[in-house]
Amino acid sequence: MTRTLHHPGRCTAQAMLPSPFGPLLWARTADGIAGMWFDAQKWFPAAFQAPHRPDDPLILEAAAQLDDYFAGRRDRFELPLDLHGTPFQRAVWAALLDIPRGRTSSYGDIARLVGSPQAVRAVGVAVGRNPVGIIVPCHRVIGRDGTLTGYAGGLDRKQALLRLEGVLHPLQESLL
Repeated sequence: MTRTLHHPGRCTAQAMLPSPFGPLLWARTADGIAGMWFDAQKWFPAAFQAPHRPDDPLILEAAAQLDDYFAGRRDRFELPLDLHGTPFQRAVWAALLDIPRGRTSSYGDIARLVGSPQAVRAVGVAVGRNPVGIIVPCHRVIGRDGTLTGYAGGLDRKQALLRLEGVLHPLQESLL
């Protein structure tokens, strides 16, 4: 498993909290939520120095909004984010925020949106490195032909998230 966190020294709090899809490690900086990773997902960060604060107000608000999402009461998140990546990664993550709940987009669509139509693979890498899956909805990106493709949290979670949002088609489920 590859582990990465580009800004561990800036984190002011971290907490491991439960979710319907397994434990989530949350990290925040003074500026916002910097990470939310499923336990043992690809790109899970190595241990970093930040106080364990399961009572941190911003982390608790983020977790509450995520609970509302899981319950179908929230379509978008209203949280300050402090996402660190290359300019290209940040452009891809911004494009992901425009994919509404109940819809999907392809890697090629995202490449065109960020002005790099030939960079489909680079978009895939940026989508995979998204440090706050679900909040920045990378699970809504699928293959051009409608197939489910990689998800750092695991294809089973991607399938479940798309099913939760009502966009998973029987063909896609049969291809897993």
